[in-house]
Amino acid sequence: MSEIKISRVECFVFRAPIDVPVVAAFGVSYDRPVILVRIEDQDGAVGWGEVWCNFPNSGAEHRARWIETLLAPRILNRTFESPEAAFDALTAETHVWTIQSGEPGTIAQCLGGIDIALWDLAARRKGISLRQMLSPAALDSVPAYASGINPDGAAEMVARSRGAGFRNFKLKIGFGKEKDIANISQIVGELLDDELFMADANQAWDLSTATDMVGELAEYPLTWLEEPLPADRPTEEWSALRAASGISLAGGENLRGEAAYRDLVRAGWCSFIQPDACKWGGVTGSWRVVQMIADEGLTYCPHFLAGGIGLVASAHLLAAANGAGLLEVDFNTNPLREGLADPYPELVDGAFALNDAPGLGVEPDLAAVQDMQVLHVEVT
Repeated sequence: MSEIKISRVECFVFRAPIDVPVVAAFGVSYDRPVILVRIEDQDGAVGWGEVWCNFPNSGAEHRARWIETLLAPRILNRTFESPEAAFDALTAETHVWTIQSGEPGTIAQCLGGIDIALWDLAARRKGISLRQMLSPAALDSVPAYASGINPDGAAEMVARSRGAGFRNFKLKIGFGKEKDIANISQIVGELLDDELFMADANQAWDLSTATDMVGELAEYPLTWLEEPLPADRPTEEWSALRAASGISLAGGENLRGEAAYRDLVRAGWCSFIQPDACKWGGVTGSWRVVQMIADEGLTYCPHFLAGGIGLVASAHLLAAANGAGLLEVDFNTNPLREGLADPYPELVDGAFALNDAPGLGVEPDLAAVQDMQVLHVEVT
């Protein structure tokens, strides 16, 4: 891979108003923010990335300012051998910043967006898709599931997503046993033979509550139960919960660093591993985790719930992994999903179809979402 010398870094922040809030056990989002990073090299090649900013979504502008004032100056007019080399160097160089600022997550999210942009740029220069750059055996489409299904009107939302072409669905739970069971029971009662159903508790329970709930859920055909405990609970608690349940567990979206993922994939309790490329690792870190997952015979299912660039990057990673995982696609209305990834991939027979254009194969349509742009910074 030829060297990359960075000559320009831009950051765009968008906010999309929504009629129906997105509800999770940990909180509510009343609008949908997205942060994009655009990186240009000395030859005029361009790459796009996305930075995680889902919660609290008031932090979107803060992350953009991190890139503007600290990270972009760190990489401007600097030459890197590859996106991986840039990721490793920046991770090491910003370690003290994570301690001094107390914001390791913010920095990791910004580095993830930068890394995605560098991989997009490198693949475009090479003239091949990102997934093919990662693996010649990459798939051209990946099975998807409709996510972000709120506790209110859940069955109706599943029906609408089914009508849009989805064949797999994930419900948000953690709102009290009665409500959770009622929603699950109704959705399961309407599932078709070839459909999969998952539930996400968003870290809502302690071990006692989770153990009680998995007993209640044992009769339902759940493909996985996601984050029933806070992600930082000790392995002993997760293992005890897995031993008490016949339901496969999923997690990983709230981890940072290769060591944390190595511990997770070796721990034995988690069947579906869900790194979020925009939250930690970008393409570089996620692809390393994919190798760990494959070595342990587990299933990679990327987590994602924001804009179009991050979603397409997640799809390329899953396609390159060429496994049995599912792509998470938020089914809530969000113009920053389709508008920031043109041409937006089609859903064909429940699968997210990727094109063969270089890099991510999509471009943000900035004109289409101009009225939702709230900040633009540029460092040259």
